[in-house]
Amino acid sequence: MPRPQKRLAGAAGPDKKGLSVKRTKTKNSDETSGHKENSSPQVTPDLKNCGQNLKNYWLMKSEPESRLEKGVDVKFSIEDLKAQPEQIACWDGVRNYQARNFLKAMKLDDEAFFYHSNCKEPGIAGLTKIVKEAYPDHTQFQKNNPYYDPSSKEDSPKWFMVDVQFVRIMKRFISLAELKTYHQAHKASGGPLKNMALFTRQRLSVQSLTQEFDFILSLEDKEPS
Repeated sequence: MPRPQKRLAGAAGPDKKGLSVKRTKTKNSDETSGHKENSSPQVTPDLKNCGQNLKNYWLMKSEPESRLEKGVDVKFSIEDLKAQPEQIACWDGVRNYQARNFLKAMKLDDEAFFYHSNCKEPGIAGLTKIVKEAYPDHTQFQKNNPYYDPSSKEDSPKWFMVDVQFVRIMKRFISLAELKTYHQAHKASGGPLKNMALFTRQRLSVQSLTQEFDFILSLEDKEPS
């Protein structure tokens, strides 16, 4: 789990009929080897950019290679999302308060980069869109689930998820190494990747994007740097 067409026993509820689940928490972030996400409650300043009537952009990390977390395979790639019924999956398993706040700020039709994390070659693999806004993450209540949280109660859930839908594979894979080259250059020149959270808040599995989004899309039509 979560391979295409498979679900944890008992994972489906009234909102989950026929909907595949995915795992987003990584054991070791590829940018911060040996560290897990900081789980301290906090509200990020980037949330100020998430206006109610404005379209927002995001980067969401998932692991494309098999890894067992308490006996459950947390693998889920952009190809796995594409293979799901209606190409939709819920983005569950987020256990970081800042990342959770970003999930709660997402609006219908917001776009997100699907980022392959904790793998041989991390980077941006595809595009998705938000098709269901934040609602309680069912995995927090399941005792047999790797992301079970005994401190969370059904009448006052701590953790939320959204539903994402496949849009397309990137025209070419945009690697972490390439993005880092631009980030380093933009720190000196004031370019759009100068403050990219992928490098300034590396542990976050869900990140907000602003001017970075259009710039990264433009890289599809350029030769790798």
